[in-house]
Amino acid sequence: MSPQKLLSSLFFLLGCIAYSQEFDADIQLRPRFEYRNGYKNLLKENESPTSFISQRSRLNINFKKENLVTKLSLQNIRTWGEVPTIATNDKNGIQVYEAWAQYAFDSKWSARLGRQIISYDNQRIFGAIDWLQQGQSHDAAVVKFENKNTNLDIGFALNASAENLVAPAVAYTTTYKNMQYAHYNFARNNLNMSLLFLNTAYEYSDAANDIKLDYKQTFGTFITYKKTKWNTDLSLYQQTGKSNGNTLNALNAAINFNYKLTNNLQATIGYEYLSGKDQDDSNSKLRSFTPLFGTNHAFNGLMDYFYVGNHINNVGLKDAYLKLSYNAQKWQFALSPHLFHAAAKVLDESSTKMNSNLGSEIDFTTSFKVQKDILVQAGYSQFFATKTLERLKSAPDSKTNNWCWIMVNINPKIFSSK
Repeated sequence: MSPQKLLSSLFFLLGCIAYSQEFDADIQLRPRFEYRNGYKNLLKENESPTSFISQRSRLNINFKKENLVTKLSLQNIRTWGEVPTIATNDKNGIQVYEAWAQYAFDSKWSARLGRQIISYDNQRIFGAIDWLQQGQSHDAAVVKFENKNTNLDIGFALNASAENLVAPAVAYTTTYKNMQYAHYNFARNNLNMSLLFLNTAYEYSDAANDIKLDYKQTFGTFITYKKTKWNTDLSLYQQTGKSNGNTLNALNAAINFNYKLTNNLQATIGYEYLSGKDQDDSNSKLRSFTPLFGTNHAFNGLMDYFYVGNHINNVGLKDAYLKLSYNAQKWQFALSPHLFHAAAKVLDESSTKMNSNLGSEIDFTTSFKVQKDILVQAGYSQFFATKTLERLKSAPDSKTNNWCWIMVNINPKIFSSK
């Protein structure tokens, strides 16, 4: 979409204000500097660190009239310098991040259609992945039921590469082919419980180049219990079905215990298990759990060594961690060490079982609220790898691995009318 068309659309929407009940618009500008010295993968001997600045520029427009609610979110994602200082075209252009309409049939039932964020619970299975500058959203239809203590969402999606006249000759691999899910939430007093069933279908080409469709099921629960000074959460998910013609049976379990030591200081201790497959297991059955659409950056260390575009269909993971967070007026600080182990057997070059210890990571983050619409955040992470992880990452004799970043989030509301 050209800037001229974007401005024309915006002015048209502004012209509708006189006929609307609620209308608001906000912008987000989020530049982020990163120094990557072994981020997401171990730095090898012949590799050097790098640094860059990326930026998200997003416009959000919200409109509500009677039983109808709509949202349009447009964004541009760029790396500083990828477009010349004198340019007629932008490299990435304008992307539609969200474009949905929701209609309420009555006080309890509604339906939402279009490009939308799907996010539930702690975002382990479904999340917005807000850390990514581009975020994550789905083309879907979601029927919603909301009552005093219960919520039920039933979602559907069907994806294609284009408006085809006949079935394509190649498999659709952009994302899942179709999806159906149900998410139920119940809350009463100090207890909050969610149940999720997710069915996703993926196309692939078999050995004869025939297009096949496999269905994968992910189902489980997320439970939280809160008291005055402490709270705990437990999650348990299983995956079954098939993937690329192979039978799947995998497990994910996690538990966290949080305690408020003082008004400003909180401590969290937690453990997560994601099943994997032994490297000497010749059976075609898959045993590795995949957190499909989760905000995986928020789990298993901020350096994203696991399940952020990597470690899929691998030996799994055991993650034991501690988090200390401290709030003081406009400042927030957090320190979180992790201890990682493989959940399945790892073999060396001679097919001998290696130690399951993958290494450790320590993450430090801080934020400062400059004013209502401006937040400055920063972080530093260090990873200490073992020979076992070097074996998994194909990075023998890796260097010191660390990562730091600074991000400014500017998010003012530019218009509001009721």
